[in-house]
Amino acid sequence: MGDIKEAQLGSDPAIPLIMKDPVDLKEGKYPGFRPNLVEEIDGMQIIRDVAVPMRDGIKIYVDIFRPPGVSAPLPTLMTWSPYGKHALKNFDMFPGSGVPKGSVSKHAVWEGPDPAYWTKRGYAVVNGDSRGSWSSEGILEILGPQLAYDGYDLIEWIAEQSWSNGRVGTCGVSYLAIVQWRIAQLNPPHLACINPWEGFSDTFRDHTHTGGIPETKFINFTDWSCQFSHNKTEHYFANQQAHEMMDEYHESKRAENLGAITVPAYVVADWGDFDGQKKWQYFYQPSSLLRQEAFYQKFLKNESSEIDSWPPVRIEVRDRAYQGFVRAESEWPIKRTRFVQKYLQAPFGQMKDQPLYGSSAVSYESLSTTDNATFVYTFDKTTELTGSMRLRLWVSTDQSDDMDLFVQLDKLDQSGEKVKFIAFSMFDDGPLGLGWLRVSHRELDLGLTQYNRPYLQHKRKLLLRPGEIVPVDIEIIATSTRFFQGESLKVTIQGTDIFRNDNVPQMMLHEASANKGRHVIHTGGLFDSYLVMPVID
Repeated sequence: MGDIKEAQLGSDPAIPLIMKDPVDLKEGKYPGFRPNLVEEIDGMQIIRDVAVPMRDGIKIYVDIFRPPGVSAPLPTLMTWSPYGKHALKNFDMFPGSGVPKGSVSKHAVWEGPDPAYWTKRGYAVVNGDSRGSWSSEGILEILGPQLAYDGYDLIEWIAEQSWSNGRVGTCGVSYLAIVQWRIAQLNPPHLACINPWEGFSDTFRDHTHTGGIPETKFINFTDWSCQFSHNKTEHYFANQQAHEMMDEYHESKRAENLGAITVPAYVVADWGDFDGQKKWQYFYQPSSLLRQEAFYQKFLKNESSEIDSWPPVRIEVRDRAYQGFVRAESEWPIKRTRFVQKYLQAPFGQMKDQPLYGSSAVSYESLSTTDNATFVYTFDKTTELTGSMRLRLWVSTDQSDDMDLFVQLDKLDQSGEKVKFIAFSMFDDGPLGLGWLRVSHRELDLGLTQYNRPYLQHKRKLLLRPGEIVPVDIEIIATSTRFFQGESLKVTIQGTDIFRNDNVPQMMLHEASANKGRHVIHTGGLFDSYLVMPVID
């Protein structure tokens, strides 16, 4: 237990963690502990398992990649994760990833920069096994506050090495991006820039409890990915079950002050996991690598590059999977956005510019995977929707004190067929966007809520009485899609996940349902159910 307390330096000691026994490193294809082993492989000098002391005396272990025979100090790219610097996971596990076999070397940590690419361009790469993972000492707490302090200490250690030019940049996708937000908030003196791809900042709202509904499948894959250690590891799934509201546990896993970050950032994000591109394919493709190189050339090598002519924002406006165009913008969100409301009409399954005078309703079986309510709006001219959307619904249920609502947006072509988009970086048949809400979590934070983007408090449950009709606001995560004349936007409301693939462990699912009986969607009259659309003229 002494190790657990020590490993939680920076955490609130009043927040107990549910821990579990680790899995033997051999089961994670661990190549063995090789302290300070120097190798020359594939045109690189590699130093294995170099010990780096943290501020509390814990040692973490890193692999260092450098171009051989170079004596001049080098800029450094640093990654930090529990996934294993020996690259346990690879793209063979994700057959729909779009990353060609052999295009990323065996030396690349999962979702991190490829040392074989970057050392050839005059960079050192340092891959660290985070605290408690693999042979690094301490206890593994998933996305806990300690990772920021450890990342700070690693950056400052790198800057002190004789082979470093004193400028360190971070790089990586998903977990490797999330940690960048956390580390950069502390502004380590020798952190020169960050490059987070697809990294959320709020674990509760963006990952484990979207809309207040607990995620129950992908979270197990996270647990599997973070189980290899000599010591106990956080039981991530069990802790999520134990903390169903936004409390101190979840606050400790947030990047709570992004405004404190002062270093340059090249940030890449998808449209709420419904993409114009697949994130791994896009991260490693040549054009993206050239943009990353231009960014690092400017801020790690202090050389001029094309970044001087970059716009502040580039967005991809999508027509369908693999089709669309990229446009420069001056800011995000886009100031010229015009918000319009389209009112749901239950009798006709449509959305219109004006609400119906009288009230009406449509219902569905809440636990069905096929029964739902749908509403369609057809565009009479080419229209671009870019930004977050808000779906205001008036809802009730006949048997439960709570409701889980799942919302899917689809684009329909002129013949009414679904237009497919890339989803979850693996699928080519996804929707345009998704939204979620557990109705007992409907209370808004009015200080942070925007007209097109509700912000939920998640502080207390507001349970229902059977038959009670209440208004709720559901965020549809930001999207950018162009509709041509005669194409339509379809809104589907259901009591279970709509877009799902039960054969893929990396898929988000929500199977701890609060539903019973039937759900009722009320429209018209006093019940002004509507969708807020962000129109770009």
